[in-house]
Amino acid sequence: MKHINKITLAFVLIIAVVTSCVDNSILEYEVKKPASIADMEYLNAYNALKTYIDRSANPNFKLGAGVSVSDYNAQGLVYRLISSNFDEITAGYEMKHGAVVQADGSLNLGNVSAFVETADKAGISVFGHTLCWHANQNAKYLNGLIAPTVIPGAGGPTWDAFYDQNFETDDASNYSFSTNGEHSLTAVGEGFEGKGRALKIVNTEERANDWDVQLFVTFPQPVAQGDRILLTMDIKSDATASYSTQAHTAPGAYKHWDFFGSLTSTPEWTTYTKEITVSGDQATANTIAFNLGKTATTYYFDNIKVTKYNESGGGGPALDPSVIANSDFETGDAGWVGWGNGSTRGRSANGEGYGGGYCYYMTNPSTTNFWEAQTAYDLSPALKMNGSYTLKMKVKGSIAGNIRAEVQSSADYSSDGFGAFAVTTDWTSVELSTVMGKEDRNRFVISFGDYAGTIYIDDVTLQYLNPNGGGEQIIEKTPEEKRQILTESLETWISGMMAASKTVKAWDIVNEPMSDWPDQYQLKTGIGKTDMAADEFYWQDYLGKDYAVTAIQIARRQEGHESDKLFINDYGLESSLDKCKGLIEYVKYVESKGVKVDGIGTQMHVSLNLADRDKIAEHFRLLAATGKLIKISELDMGIEVDGKGIKTDQATDEQLRAQADLYKYIVKTYFEIIPATQRYGITQWAATDSPASSSWRGGEPIGLWTLDYDRKHAYAGFADGLSGAK
Repeated sequence: MKHINKITLAFVLIIAVVTSCVDNSILEYEVKKPASIADMEYLNAYNALKTYIDRSANPNFKLGAGVSVSDYNAQGLVYRLISSNFDEITAGYEMKHGAVVQADGSLNLGNVSAFVETADKAGISVFGHTLCWHANQNAKYLNGLIAPTVIPGAGGPTWDAFYDQNFETDDASNYSFSTNGEHSLTAVGEGFEGKGRALKIVNTEERANDWDVQLFVTFPQPVAQGDRILLTMDIKSDATASYSTQAHTAPGAYKHWDFFGSLTSTPEWTTYTKEITVSGDQATANTIAFNLGKTATTYYFDNIKVTKYNESGGGGPALDPSVIANSDFETGDAGWVGWGNGSTRGRSANGEGYGGGYCYYMTNPSTTNFWEAQTAYDLSPALKMNGSYTLKMKVKGSIAGNIRAEVQSSADYSSDGFGAFAVTTDWTSVELSTVMGKEDRNRFVISFGDYAGTIYIDDVTLQYLNPNGGGEQIIEKTPEEKRQILTESLETWISGMMAASKTVKAWDIVNEPMSDWPDQYQLKTGIGKTDMAADEFYWQDYLGKDYAVTAIQIARRQEGHESDKLFINDYGLESSLDKCKGLIEYVKYVESKGVKVDGIGTQMHVSLNLADRDKIAEHFRLLAATGKLIKISELDMGIEVDGKGIKTDQATDEQLRAQADLYKYIVKTYFEIIPATQRYGITQWAATDSPASSSWRGGEPIGLWTLDYDRKHAYAGFADGLSGAK
């Protein structure tokens, strides 16, 4: 075999020599260039993006990019890439409220100042993003500003009233019965210690179960696990009887077999006392069920009282906050009305109030019965039955005289009066008290029919004398107070940001104002939202529909920024034309309030396979018709398949080329439809594909460059769109 192989090899060599002698020509041979090399060559043939802008036709157009402030300030590869390809940069996060406003409300603007300075030196403008938004806010700080005022108790722990029933009135709203047994109230003098009345329940026969006859005592609110509750009551029965208690979540709605233990009653009045710490089995109960069915007898109950342990405690009786909300008339005279004898009333001129400011006046042209000219303020809810209330106010008149005050039931005009008091021509202080003798007292009334002249009142308060009022008080801020506090905070934030950004001349003054559902002509709101993020805060819920007006007014009065370009910006305008129209209508509304909106930003976070090209074009037409500057403010593009954005390593070459074509369409259509004088610019939100760790479209192929800074087909599509290539 070895010899054969040698012969074969010699034969092959001979044939090769012979063949070479026969034909001396070179064979034609071509190797096809790999697609990756071809793609690299065609992409590398493109110039820097910003060179494709016709500057003579678009002298004010800015090609922008969203950047990380820290990456840009490092002046490394990101800095060089941006400087080579773009005119303008927008900070992705670091110029937002949540990044700058600290826990104590101070502003940390060091990174912002460095960012603006670095861009200035590179000859690149900065677009300010964003001054008033609902997301990326220091919501904890803002919510803290408008949180209720908590006044700690002045004393040690107390037992606060939770339930109190002595059966001296016919009000049975907090106790009830099962169907068996007979119930009534005793005659006066048959209550505990021979005083007042008691509740009487007759069980005529021994029942199969003790719960076949029940008395239900219902609290105003459920108990919670860990609450310390004390029950005291006076009891007796015609025959000695023992009976248990159950916990119910409503009369008859059984929860637990034991609540306040078992009681024993005898023919003599005794006082039962039982303290419990509410268990998990008893928690959420709001009713004690007394099980009376096992003994045939008559039961008597009196002075049932339940108190709850209050660790924060109190220091004795104190006045609660006023039940009259509009006491000083500084923001108007809402809630105050009146009638009778041709009398007039209203809010005074500024400066006429006690110590300056505003007050409320009432003018009566002639004397008549005192009740024939009145001013009133309706109270909701009605005042507490048997509660003591203190009236305080400042008063003066055009002449000396007397007027009266009372708290009335609007249903039948019965009242509890504070009595008459003197009015002089100087401001004097009035302090009077009365006790509510009926449960539906719901109207405060001043009667002045027998006073002919003008009366002025100010700082009118009506306060409940709370027997446990020395404890912790929680005082909610009024809507007016919240509006003022937040307006001041918004001004601090905007003025601080603008002061640190002297060379920034264009801003998203308001970001994403419009609702996504159900009515895209309305503003977003956080009211009723149960899944609020930690950084969500809706300025519009407190400042109202004019919140954008307020933000613009603040921005316009900042030194050096009076003529800045202010944009209102939103997303999804290209996919929902109703939202686009809603935003346009809101811009009109804002301008009807006397401020100027320079431009509208359309974000355009689009997805391949979902984008509707006809809608994209139409939304550009709608925006162009406003006459405003129009900016594509946050353009990027995911590739969505089966309702989900695919990751970069899953994207096919076909999908990436389709992405490039859509980029080209969007950019080119912007130039075709938006008039040259309205073209502020286009900002590519993600220059590169998104890192897997990113909170925004993490790991998706949304940019013009790869994460290794290689150009993608999208780069070519974007460049062709800028140049208008066909």
